[in-house]
Amino acid sequence: MKTRLWIAAATAASVMTLAGCAGTGPNQQLGAAGGAVGGALVGQAIGHNTAATVGGAAIGGLIGNEVGRNADQRNYNRGYYPNNSYYPNNGPRY
Repeated sequence: MKTRLWIAAATAASVMTLAGCAGTGPNQQLGAAGGAVGGALVGQAIGHNTAATVGGAAIGGLIGNEVGRNADQRNYNRGYYPNNSYYPNNGPRY
């Protein structure tokens, strides 16, 4: 029963993490993915079990997501993305 609970929790966390990344900038997506991987590695090193790995991935993903979002917002405010676009070389030039 405990295993099923952890699997359900991990699945729910994964779905929420992926849904939170929809429509975001490239740094936010990269930060969430990198944070989840790094958090999973740290969680496994500290706890040596699946629960610690899943918890570390969730926490790392959230932290990486916020760091990437801040980087995207900073780049947007500095004007690195013209015409409110993350990909300045695509589309018509004005």
